[in-house]
Amino acid sequence: MVQIGNFFFKYRNFLFIFLYLLLFVPSPPLFGENYFGENYYLFPIILGLVVTISGQALRGATIGLAYIMRGGKDGKVYADDLVTGGMFQHARNPLYVGNILMLLGVGILSNSLIYVLIVMPLFMVIYHAIVLAEENFLRNKFGTAFEAYTKKVNRWIPDFRNVTSTFKGIKFNAKRWMIKEYGTQYVWLSGITLILLFKYPQLTHHDEQFRNILLAIFLPLILLGYLLVRYMKKSGKWRE
Repeated sequence: MVQIGNFFFKYRNFLFIFLYLLLFVPSPPLFGENYFGENYYLFPIILGLVVTISGQALRGATIGLAYIMRGGKDGKVYADDLVTGGMFQHARNPLYVGNILMLLGVGILSNSLIYVLIVMPLFMVIYHAIVLAEENFLRNKFGTAFEAYTKKVNRWIPDFRNVTSTFKGIKFNAKRWMIKEYGTQYVWLSGITLILLFKYPQLTHHDEQFRNILLAIFLPLILLGYLLVRYMKKSGKWRE
């Protein structure tokens, strides 16, 4: 599993692109009209948004409180330090848990039975392999310090006891969150917009012209926000 994890670690960014494309693969509905009535579409919308926003919030809190090198080095797992502060006090892999919630949420939002019951379990197996590869590296590099950490903090299920103390003890770095997350935010918000407007014609009263107008408004706005943060970062006007 460690070797498999090392392989997928190198290509994990491409994996996310592939996973977002799978959202638009035709699938039987996860929630159908037979069980929830004519307004059935509201259930996956509300539940999906709650789950995916929770994932994004967890990612944001993790990055804003205690940053960890996520990109590895030369396509391989790498870490300078063993980060145990911030949200890493509550779960060993809060960024990955956030990613899982984000993707599960958009899968629910797209009302895709195939995505939630087939794609997500496969994705979680891959993620588990990546985590095992990272833990193998951390165990070899940090030894007993990492072992002690694993005994106190869960690998996957966050323990949010004393989370308020975590936020009080570390200043949230909003600028770092924006600098590190603007690409993820762009893809995520664009995906949600496309899912809502194409999967749920009920929201625009089946009016394609109205839908296209909304697309012409929201997608450029999201792109403008992405380009603005990117410019501020690349120009050096925003620094962590």
